[in-house]
Amino acid sequence: MALNCGIIGLTNTGKTTIFNCMSNTKAESSNYAFSATKSNIGIVDVPDPRLYKIDEFIKAAKIIPATVEIVDVPGLAKGSSKGEGVGNKFLADIQQTDTLIHVLRCFDDDNLPHIEGSIDPVRDMEIVDFELQVRDLDLVERKIERLKKLSSTGDVGAKKDLKIMQVYKAHLENFGNARTAPVSADESLIIRDMQLLTAKPMIYVCNVDDASAVSGNDYVKQVKDHLADEGNDILVVAGELEAEITELDEEDRKEFLEDAGLQEPGVNRLVRAAYHTLNLQSFFTAGPKEVRAWTIKKGMKASEASGVIHSDLERGFIRAEVMKYNDFIELGSEQAVKNAGKFHVEGKNYVVQDGDIMHIRFNV
Repeated sequence: MALNCGIIGLTNTGKTTIFNCMSNTKAESSNYAFSATKSNIGIVDVPDPRLYKIDEFIKAAKIIPATVEIVDVPGLAKGSSKGEGVGNKFLADIQQTDTLIHVLRCFDDDNLPHIEGSIDPVRDMEIVDFELQVRDLDLVERKIERLKKLSSTGDVGAKKDLKIMQVYKAHLENFGNARTAPVSADESLIIRDMQLLTAKPMIYVCNVDDASAVSGNDYVKQVKDHLADEGNDILVVAGELEAEITELDEEDRKEFLEDAGLQEPGVNRLVRAAYHTLNLQSFFTAGPKEVRAWTIKKGMKASEASGVIHSDLERGFIRAEVMKYNDFIELGSEQAVKNAGKFHVEGKNYVVQDGDIMHIRFNV
């Protein structure tokens, strides 16, 4: 399953700089508000050192990491929902994403004026939330009108759904996000296919100056205090510093990170946060042709996981042959794992664990 992330934020927050740090596709960034004319789409490899450790023993022809698709929409502005700026025109581009990454400006720069005249990440957060809420409210109101017509014909299910949608409407009108609406888990299923933007999990990225890359700053503290009760992932990333890191080769990158007091690039932390937020994990396939990582939901069973590779594997699933990553690395080969009695044959109901190395047997 491909993981898709949308990057949002006000104009001139460093959004596109963050996108360029993550993506294999580079987009043009500018100091001018509303200079972007289209959304940027890119692919980022999921950093996972385990792939390369496995390949030390396999020596495959190629290594294929899992990937994340990211969509960077043009910067938003207050009043986007009423036609201000350009970003709101592109919100449909992130409708299908799994999670949103909200970049907040947490740095001062006189050469990059803030569209609101001052640096205030909490205010910026509320502005963007409002624009997303307005878009979602429009979708909710349309669904309510359809349900009203069905209810008038005596449709009992429609009447029940209408009550739930009225809760969402009231919540959005009171500047709440759909993901925090006072409904049960079962009731929330009604909006699952609506792709509401404020229903999506949100990761916040505080884009800071180089000096604040390790410990953050007062702006970051404001964000953390404001979101203290929500349980969101909040990451501190120095966008300009990260941009410099991406230009270096592997050896220089390590030295640069150490000099900056960082253990790893911010993009690694960002991808991990997306996995954590969406309850995802990886399993591996390994052979002479390729060593490859696959992304699945935690709790997924072996037959379902095989479908991530190809639908034929799920349809004709017979069994999964499983090695644990740690066992394989410790023992050094599939045969050694078998000799140690740690090679397992599992059926379709086996719950795949993070780091499992699997070979799927199937017949169609």
